[in-house]
Amino acid sequence: MRKLAPILRWTLFVLVAISFIWCLTLSFFILGAADKDGISLTHQSRVQRKAWGESSRAEDIMKRIVKFVDDLLNIVGPPGDLSPPPPLKDYKEEFRVLQIQMEAEKDKEKLREKMVEELRSDKVQLQQQVAHLEELLRLQTMKELARDGGQNSEDKNCPLPLMDGYPNCVDKLKWMKEMWRSDPCYGRYGVNGSLCSFLIYLSEMENWCPLLPGRAIPPGVTASSAVGSDTAVVRNNFTGLYPSLENREQFKWVHQRIHSMEQIWVDAGRSLSAKYNLAERKAKQILVHPGALTVESGFKIADSAFSGGPLGELVQWSDLIATLYILGHDLHLSASIPDLKVSLGIMRTSCPPHSVVTPSLIYTDIVGLRQIQAALQTDWVKYKCMIRVLDSFGTEPDFNHAAWAQQHNLTSYFGGLNLIPMQFNTMFPHTPDNTFLGFVVQHQLSSEERQQLESTKRQNQALVYGKRATFWKDKEAYLDVIHRYLEIHGTVDKSASIPAYVKNHGIVKGSEVQVLLRQSKVFVGLSFPYEGPAALEAIANGCAFLNPRLDPPHSRLNTKFFEEKPTIREVSSQNPYAEAIGEPYVWTVDMQNSTDVERALSVILNQTIEPYLPYEFTCEGMLQRVNTLTEKQDFCNNTETWPPLSALQVVKAEVNTSCKQACQEKGLICEPAFFPHLNSVDNLANYSVYCRSSELSDSRLVFPAYSSSEHCVFQSDPLLFSCVRSEESLIRICPCRDYIKDQIALCKACI
Repeated sequence: MRKLAPILRWTLFVLVAISFIWCLTLSFFILGAADKDGISLTHQSRVQRKAWGESSRAEDIMKRIVKFVDDLLNIVGPPGDLSPPPPLKDYKEEFRVLQIQMEAEKDKEKLREKMVEELRSDKVQLQQQVAHLEELLRLQTMKELARDGGQNSEDKNCPLPLMDGYPNCVDKLKWMKEMWRSDPCYGRYGVNGSLCSFLIYLSEMENWCPLLPGRAIPPGVTASSAVGSDTAVVRNNFTGLYPSLENREQFKWVHQRIHSMEQIWVDAGRSLSAKYNLAERKAKQILVHPGALTVESGFKIADSAFSGGPLGELVQWSDLIATLYILGHDLHLSASIPDLKVSLGIMRTSCPPHSVVTPSLIYTDIVGLRQIQAALQTDWVKYKCMIRVLDSFGTEPDFNHAAWAQQHNLTSYFGGLNLIPMQFNTMFPHTPDNTFLGFVVQHQLSSEERQQLESTKRQNQALVYGKRATFWKDKEAYLDVIHRYLEIHGTVDKSASIPAYVKNHGIVKGSEVQVLLRQSKVFVGLSFPYEGPAALEAIANGCAFLNPRLDPPHSRLNTKFFEEKPTIREVSSQNPYAEAIGEPYVWTVDMQNSTDVERALSVILNQTIEPYLPYEFTCEGMLQRVNTLTEKQDFCNNTETWPPLSALQVVKAEVNTSCKQACQEKGLICEPAFFPHLNSVDNLANYSVYCRSSELSDSRLVFPAYSSSEHCVFQSDPLLFSCVRSEESLIRICPCRDYIKDQIALCKACI
């Protein structure tokens, strides 16, 4: 029992020592952890030095604890040592000192925490003061820039952004205020004297200021890459296109239309990509110059677009730009002659230098082509094969050929361009010698408009196709007949003199016209404008079109409107394409014959038609057509025939019959690209046409052809091949092809 007592005493001492060490060590680690927390403010180094001193005192306390434990263990001794322990040293005073020091450390920790909170509070106040000063600076800058004329209305929704990282932005804004008129190039980039336009230019065209919220630097406008170096990827938005449209008044209506149809275009691109392989295409550098929209043209088409002016050209330009962009090509938009000169590298400006466009395609119109010729002089010839001319009513070969037109008194401002006739791109597929480019019929409504219409039944009403008062002139008797059956609505200028019974809505947006069409049973044509998009918009919205017949047909021979048009094509009704669609969607009537009009109205009011739109006038149809044309139609290289010769079907046209007529009678279409192939004795023999004799001539537009004596005449001038001319003494050899239903521009083997 005596031997066991020292062991128990030694064990007790060890346990007490361990407990004591644990308590003191815990306090030490708490203090040490606090010392490790840094404060990342302006006084960080001073706080760290203070924390280092306090950490040294904590280590001193730890050394005292270790010394105490050593003394304790020396007293206890090893467990096998049964000798009497030495007298225990009095540590009472040392414990009291340690306790005082630990209390002092706790007070200092509280003081340090308080100091940290104060520093954090100071930082927040400093940030608030900086933000306030920046706001004052922005307001002062806006006041200075708005002085001398007041703040532009655009600037109310265009505040100065944060200038972090842009120290020279304010100075540049002040410079722009004084100097933006010094060079026309600033105006071409949308600078108009407003603070908002300054910011857009200095952030998107130059890099002096931060971008405004929601905007982006337009790609493909300021940079150029080598032709065909990048893959064309179908895009899923128009974010990169909008800035280059917004900055120009000439494209304001174009921007509005594309924006309103964005989701339709994106969905169509995805749908086409799912059906066809669009992955292995090269992105083309495409210059787009709509000459008729430029200020220099004097036509003011863009200015009148929102007040009842003609929209046909704008619709086609909008849809072409949207199509090319969705297909992944790099667009370079030109809205003036200086724009054009800068793009083609023949003019320098004070604005930042932009890479000269090396185009693979140039889309323009006849006015724009004249501007290109004037700007480049003889150098325009090197771009000749790249040009595509948007030409609503078409250009026939005899008007296009300058020498022939001069010789036969067919000259006009719009003719004599000496292009390959297929380089002219039309709105409707009326001239097979030209290429059908087309447009898109907008017929889809927003979700809100669709919900509104779901609760509205089609009314017993008619909507008149005519935005100008002149369209209504001498039409009252015709409208009186319609008024007996239907309530008549109009969308004409409020100042126009129209029948009192017409409910006039004034000039409205396209979406509002669609709503009216879906409420109406009949869309009433007034015989003008010719071949506009509205007729197809009507039937696409389930509204029958009353299409006035023109008897005799209108042409340059009897109608002032067509006098300068480079075509002798006869227009048999207000919209011949719609006329071909026929009943029950389109009713072609004689406006002067009330019986004819009433017969059509009686049937229309007793029928229900579903909306109908040919595929070639949908977004997807235009994407398919333009993609194929940009990939396959090549006038610069003659290495490959397109359409493929496998699509060729040779048809003989009897005397006084054009190839256009002869092909149509076989359910085919005349394809002028095949004329060169048929223009030889050997090739004709392959199609069972044998010549006893032959000659070359440029005296007619009907060659190749042959006489009853089997004398063949071949065309010596390739610009005079024509699908639309006939000859009373010769049988024509016609190159025909098939076509995809509702996509007449493409043969079945073309895609």
